[in-house]
Amino acid sequence: MLELKGVCSFYGKIQALYDVCLTVDEGEIITLIGANGAGKTTTLMSICGIVPPRKGSVVFQGEEINSLPPDKIVSKGIVQVPEGRLIFPRMSVMENLDMGAYLRNDKSEIKRDLEYIFELFPILAERKNQLGGTLSGGEQQMLAISRALMARPKLLLLDEPSLGLAPLVIKQIFEIIKKINETGTTIFLVEQNAHQALRIAHRGYVMENGRIVLADKAKNLLANEEVKKAYLGL
Repeated sequence: MLELKGVCSFYGKIQALYDVCLTVDEGEIITLIGANGAGKTTTLMSICGIVPPRKGSVVFQGEEINSLPPDKIVSKGIVQVPEGRLIFPRMSVMENLDMGAYLRNDKSEIKRDLEYIFELFPILAERKNQLGGTLSGGEQQMLAISRALMARPKLLLLDEPSLGLAPLVIKQIFEIIKKINETGTTIFLVEQNAHQALRIAHRGYVMENGRIVLADKAKNLLANEEVKKAYLGL
């Protein structure tokens, strides 16, 4: 579904990614783990057109999308849930969800997707008229994921969904991510909580200083002694 071929990305003159190569197959959960500042978020930004690669290519479903603006990439089916959630705090839960569907005009399907989201996150149904900024951190993360789902993504990019959340909420969020994948959405997950990410992923990549240094099945990475020491605290 997605392939990065030798991607090099920069912020001005500062290079952030070096020849990044990875693949995401349809139906998978792929996780990219690494320390803070390793280049994980930049990888997502390069995929969704916010930090276009200067070298290499991003190919989605056989089409090179490097030169497309972010809104066109969303229309192709790639949707990102950004780090820090970035919901609209002065808009209601319903208004935030409506913003997720801004490229769509299939009203009956939008209604069906809303029903699906309220099944996934019943608390959002209870809070649908509440301002986004008054929700708890966990509820805001649920809203951010739901807003992305309203765009009907083929590929969902998740950037640090567990950041700043309590352990019980983190467990709930990861269970929901797995459920979303099981209903047919391919997921590319960037996460510092390597243990939780690798537990639900099919495959994983390890990034250090803007480079992919290790790639394997998630269960193998969980058992890898170097990964355990560096990222799992074991």
